[in-house]
Amino acid sequence: MTALADELPDATLTSRAQQGDRKAFEMLVGLYKEDLYRLLRRYLGNSDEAYDLLQDTLISVWESLARYDPKRSFFAWTRTIALNKCRDFSRRQRFRSWVRDKILVAEPKNDPLSPEEHAELTEAQGEQEHRVRRLDAAVAALPSFYKEALLLTAISGLSHEEAAAELRTSPKAIEMRVRRARQMLTQSIMG
Repeated sequence: MTALADELPDATLTSRAQQGDRKAFEMLVGLYKEDLYRLLRRYLGNSDEAYDLLQDTLISVWESLARYDPKRSFFAWTRTIALNKCRDFSRRQRFRSWVRDKILVAEPKNDPLSPEEHAELTEAQGEQEHRVRRLDAAVAALPSFYKEALLLTAISGLSHEEAAAELRTSPKAIEMRVRRARQMLTQSIMG
């Protein structure tokens, strides 16, 4: 990241990007790309799919800049677009799964780690990788109602009030959703 990006606030960069300044847009992307990727990876539970969806999100952000309201946080706006991309992706995946299971011959489900992969990993690395995969899968399996509240607070670091504003609900509802998501994760991982 350049020193210029550190000096310019989001408002200046977004204004310039809305006028077609690709360099300003690239600086904005540089500021938020990693946080968006983490959110997408946790939502989907798959790093490759998250990377693809990140690219789709950034394209949508660029194409939608004319509709961006500068009174709103740029990162919150991009995060909303990313969450919408996740919802669309999840709907498509459910449909594809239904087609595969109901119409096509059911494919056997494979263990996320093959025996060869287990052999290559050291015991400590294998254990850590397994925990991360289980957590990613458990988070990805949460209903979006709970998953979004959890990711916005636990991963993106928003307060309950900020997450409530983004999801258009109350802070108390966010608190309840986060608590329920954690309970569901505990049951999924421990049970």
